[in-house]
Amino acid sequence: MSRLGGQTGTAGPRMDDQMRQRVSAYPGTLTFLDLIAKNKRDSAVLMVFMVTFGVVIGGVLASAIAVYLGAAPDMQTLLPSIVLGGLVALIFGVFGAIWSWFGGASAILAMSGAREITKELDPELFNVVEELAIAGGIPMPRIYLIGDSAMNAFATGRDPQHAAVAITVGLRQKLTRDELQGVMAHEMSHIRHYDTRFAMLMATMAGLIVFACDAFWRIIWYSRGPRRSNSDREGGGGGILIIVLIVIAVLLAIVAPIVARLIQMAYSRQREYLADAGAVELTRNPLGLASALQKLGDDDEPLVDTANRGTAHMYIVNPLRKMRDAGQSLDSMFLSHPPVKERIARLLALAR
Repeated sequence: MSRLGGQTGTAGPRMDDQMRQRVSAYPGTLTFLDLIAKNKRDSAVLMVFMVTFGVVIGGVLASAIAVYLGAAPDMQTLLPSIVLGGLVALIFGVFGAIWSWFGGASAILAMSGAREITKELDPELFNVVEELAIAGGIPMPRIYLIGDSAMNAFATGRDPQHAAVAITVGLRQKLTRDELQGVMAHEMSHIRHYDTRFAMLMATMAGLIVFACDAFWRIIWYSRGPRRSNSDREGGGGGILIIVLIVIAVLLAIVAPIVARLIQMAYSRQREYLADAGAVELTRNPLGLASALQKLGDDDEPLVDTANRGTAHMYIVNPLRKMRDAGQSLDSMFLSHPPVKERIARLLALAR
């Protein structure tokens, strides 16, 4: 028994008819290696798409602004604007990634009100994390405690050498050792798979796309309007091109922030599935994490006071109260986490 009062013994998750149907939908030959390989592929595709999308948005908006402010609407003018806009978007993305690389983890821990603890305070928690670090072949991360009665946990850090795991007091007190091992294995898998780094990069890219679209609206709003060149006055082709290009840019400026958010959420859901499978790889005990997720899903106090929309995707389950019911059973592209019941079903399928 730790000083924080963790429980002993493990109870498996409930198996109602709906859960049995979910479990039976997975093939009997399914292994955690299958899940890891699939989710790694899906995550890589989403990451490449997000970066490409950001560069394209930068190029299109830059060319639209150039034409709107009076540049001749021909390829000799548009191509440099497109290239310049794409390069600017890429440069901003690099600088944003550098900031998240060196300062993101510390900022997240500070915002969460987490405080680092020593082994003397909770020897059982430290022993569990040490076992998982050895099993995963990664350094021992720093361990933080969040003084919140809600049940949740997260991992952060740019790489395994600079990683940290955090758990709320509420979750720590309500888990058995097997369940604690499952939750910590999930967070350690995020570290092993570099999810913490990629999540910060995806959040940075999504934020920059929103910033670029907002800047486009401000430039269009505060400028004096399009200035027609001599070629425009002589023929209507250039004017039509200006209208078409600006319409496309306006549509992208409206849609791009939504698409960026959807990509970020899809990536987050894939990495949660991947971390669940990685936890089974480390513990060889899918029932431990499944039972912990059942307790998290049944929690009457899901809100972590220090969590917000910017950090919610990092937690093992969504910590925002409005997302509680949706996170239980709804598989929505607007959610950062897959349904808890679906995650449990995948884990139970591995236990067959």
